[in-house]
Amino acid sequence: MSVTACVSTASRLPVGRGLIYLIVAGAAWGTAGAAASLVYRTSDLGAVALSFWRCAAGLVLLLAARRLRPRARTAGEAATARKDAATAVAGEDATEAVTARRPLRRTAVRTAVTGVGLAVFQTAYFAAVSATGLAVATVVTLGAGPVLIALGARLTLGERLGRGGALAVTGALAGLGALLLGDESAAVRPTGVLLALLSAAGYSAMTLLTRRWGRDGGTDASATTVGAFAVTAVCLLPFALAEGLVPHSAEPALVLALLAYIAAVPTALAYALYFAGAAVVRSATVSVIMLLEPVSAAVLAVALLGERLTAPVLVGTLLMLGSVTGLAVAEARSGARTA
Repeated sequence: MSVTACVSTASRLPVGRGLIYLIVAGAAWGTAGAAASLVYRTSDLGAVALSFWRCAAGLVLLLAARRLRPRARTAGEAATARKDAATAVAGEDATEAVTARRPLRRTAVRTAVTGVGLAVFQTAYFAAVSATGLAVATVVTLGAGPVLIALGARLTLGERLGRGGALAVTGALAGLGALLLGDESAAVRPTGVLLALLSAAGYSAMTLLTRRWGRDGGTDASATTVGAFAVTAVCLLPFALAEGLVPHSAEPALVLALLAYIAAVPTALAYALYFAGAAVVRSATVSVIMLLEPVSAAVLAVALLGERLTAPVLVGTLLMLGSVTGLAVAEARSGARTA
């Protein structure tokens, strides 16, 4: 699945395909942790600098993907622009030029807000990892996310979670708790927990706004993703410069390859899929499906990093997979009924 194919207009995306996009995105996000661990082992690159390079390089890849989009659509857009300009010059509709600028302003506002939410989500999460450890930061951030999103979707979007959805969220949270129990080195520190909650708030706001704009129609997942990455990179740059932007390593080729992978797969591809899927799938469903990230990370930790597969990790993984599967099936059936 290419990045170019993933950055199409989200409002035309079927719910079933949106679910597939989110599942792939969640699994891809989980690989970022393992790749980042290898970067930390082989270089002195800090968390904020890594996040900056992740967004900056991902932005370059997404811009390249936009240039590779089918030329037919570009030609159609150019023809429409020429027609609009001719109409405005002829004086047939003097307000049309002003009206044409409104979608551009709306897109700018949306991408700016999304970019700030993404910057808060990523930066607060990395700070929480530093303050209280990877396990606690991940569990609190991803555990609070579904709760905040379910409440926000009910209050602002009128989306009901339902009995099955509530059961799925409960099972997913229980699975997260089991994963935490499986990490004997986990230590809870109040500052880290507060930072993780801030990260969850940024993630929740980003998800709810993406869903709201998707329901309103006219949401271009490509423009949203590119704009969000640009804003996030700008927000992170001064902190990355203070931390140290250029890594020092005895294995520069390996570090460069890992950074390229992080930028391409769990960033450019995964976020393009996420923004496209989140625009057409219910917010609570999105939040539960994205819990595939710690499942993917746990599998990689056992398979590649030599960590032990404990009973709590196995139970937590099964609980979360069951919750994601059940909610995805229910969402697909709901989408088929409303199609």
